[in-house]
Amino acid sequence: MLVGKLVFNQSDRTEFVFRVFTTATEFQILLFLLFLLLYLMILCGNTAIIWVVCTRSTLRTPMYFFLSNLSFLEICYTTVVVPLMLSNIFGAQRTISLAGCGAQMFFFVTLGSTDCFLLAIMAYDRYVAICHPLHYTLIMTRKLCAQMLVGALGLALFLALQLTALIFTLPFCGHRQEINHFLCDVPPVLRLACADIHVHQAVLYVVSILVLTIPFLLICVSYVFITCAILRIHSAEGRRQAFSTCSSHLTAVLLQYGCCSLVYLRPRSSTSEDEDRQIALVYTFVTPLLNPLIYTLRNKDVKDALRNAIIRKAASDTN
Repeated sequence: MLVGKLVFNQSDRTEFVFRVFTTATEFQILLFLLFLLLYLMILCGNTAIIWVVCTRSTLRTPMYFFLSNLSFLEICYTTVVVPLMLSNIFGAQRTISLAGCGAQMFFFVTLGSTDCFLLAIMAYDRYVAICHPLHYTLIMTRKLCAQMLVGALGLALFLALQLTALIFTLPFCGHRQEINHFLCDVPPVLRLACADIHVHQAVLYVVSILVLTIPFLLICVSYVFITCAILRIHSAEGRRQAFSTCSSHLTAVLLQYGCCSLVYLRPRSSTSEDEDRQIALVYTFVTPLLNPLIYTLRNKDVKDALRNAIIRKAASDTN
């Protein structure tokens, strides 16, 4: 097992610094305020979804159970990255220790992988709901939902631990290494190793296929069956509602899997560090921000629940 071999060959004084976005003070302030605003919007939007799902009994279904967990993952996912990122925008480059970099990479990969697995589980939930509506409650039991969620998290933890352990057995020459990124992501850290990394690149591709390609293929298969079932619905209103429910999930899938695939599945020869950093901004900020908007703006149940909660809150404040 790689876990038992997690030995840092370099000295404990090895540190990393993140490359700054800009040295111009005006742009630093602008970027700080922009990223802070996006982060606060992510926290508020996803917290609102969790609160509504937990407080409204009509939303205590498998679909909203997975949606609330997706929102919780998005909060954790961005929190692993953004506070440290904000602290490095101003002033001199702040260092992060070898252990700190490894910890951030582990949690980032774990949460990102769980996110991808959860999207695949949500596709299966939609498949059962649309293709087998009469057996939905019998199939999607609370026990099965909890087992799938725990299984997704367990597999993500296992893959992240193995990948992080493998990477941090590499030697990093020099006391201070600059990462051309705003977090300790796998590709930019691998580029700093002063050793042969072909095996590590191969392992990264294998993990990426397990996390991205296989779940995405399962989602595609699910939606083939879902589309066939929707087209057999005679009612135009029924077809519209079914497509509306699925389109929210498909939008989230395309954003998450598309951006991550560009970073982790493209050949190294066709990628640049600057491109990877720009794409990473999308799945660090845009995807977690759009997910609550997508699911609230296109989901009547969530919109109604939020509206009723706001009305009740306003009424209680006036009394």
